[in-house]
Amino acid sequence: MAEQQDVISLSLDELYSLVRKALMHHGVSDRHADAIARVITQGERDECHSHGIYRLLGCVRSVQSGKVDPRAEPTVRDVAPGVLAVDAHHGFSLLAFEMGLPMLAEKARSQGLAAMAINRCFHFSALWPEVEAIAAQGLVGLAMNPSHSWVAPAGGTRGVFGTNPIAFAWPRAAGHPFVFDFATSAIARGDIELHAREGRPIPPHWAIGPDGRPTTDARAALEGAMQTFGGHKGSALAAMVELLAGALIGDLTSMESQAFDDGAGASPCHGELVIAIDPQRFLGGGYAAGQARAEGLFAAVVEQGARLPSQRRFEARARSMRDGVRISAALYRDVLELFDT
Repeated sequence: MAEQQDVISLSLDELYSLVRKALMHHGVSDRHADAIARVITQGERDECHSHGIYRLLGCVRSVQSGKVDPRAEPTVRDVAPGVLAVDAHHGFSLLAFEMGLPMLAEKARSQGLAAMAINRCFHFSALWPEVEAIAAQGLVGLAMNPSHSWVAPAGGTRGVFGTNPIAFAWPRAAGHPFVFDFATSAIARGDIELHAREGRPIPPHWAIGPDGRPTTDARAALEGAMQTFGGHKGSALAAMVELLAGALIGDLTSMESQAFDDGAGASPCHGELVIAIDPQRFLGGGYAAGQARAEGLFAAVVEQGARLPSQRRFEARARSMRDGVRISAALYRDVLELFDT
């Protein structure tokens, strides 16, 4: 670890160890701590700061709220040839995903596509680590989930939807997969929280204040409602996520998740829908041609100077793997204070 006046430099191993120890200090089981520390380290490694070590503070707060069972053991249920369900038993979602992934991949290879419902889980993380894990097995991945009702529908002023992210990954024979992961809100809530923490203004299209008008005050935004991206288009996608990753899998919508929290301030409790598709089963003898079409598409993007999604994140990953990560000294102090409680 190296320290400067305003930043702390950590190796990825040091970061992982710090997060894991903090979680276990607060009663999180070693299996959950491993899964959570891996994903938080990945977020910080890829310079997704709103989903990096900052999220550790929320994880601990969720445990302290009494809502999360930090030692819950997920159970996997075989529902149908192309469907499985993992009950997280009110634990964090990441261990449930890891436990269900082998069966999801097996079913996708057998049936061509498969769906996994993760139920009764507390979710705080980005979705790209999950779809990247699916792509690493040569499968196409799609994931989505609701959250808390922080986001107003287009034309509205009160929260109905969650940030409702959608993530997708397409495996490639060489290099990183094609990956995107974005909230259907104008920005991730964690980004607004970081702006509020640091006293920085936000763009007016991110949120509306309690008065129902666009605001540049991050704290007012947290008291008001976030906005969807793309107006009615983002609003429709947010509703789709509520239906597919809530109603369809027998789990909570964002409004129900907010009510379940009842002011405790824990991470959102809800479900998640994960889909895996085996391109080799779909294409058979045409697999190579299908992959070539995809590569032609990607080449047409980058050859004109445009950027594929996640490219900046992959570049950050290479830097972090070489040089480690840098976090603010103030955030590092907040993390260390977790060991005092």
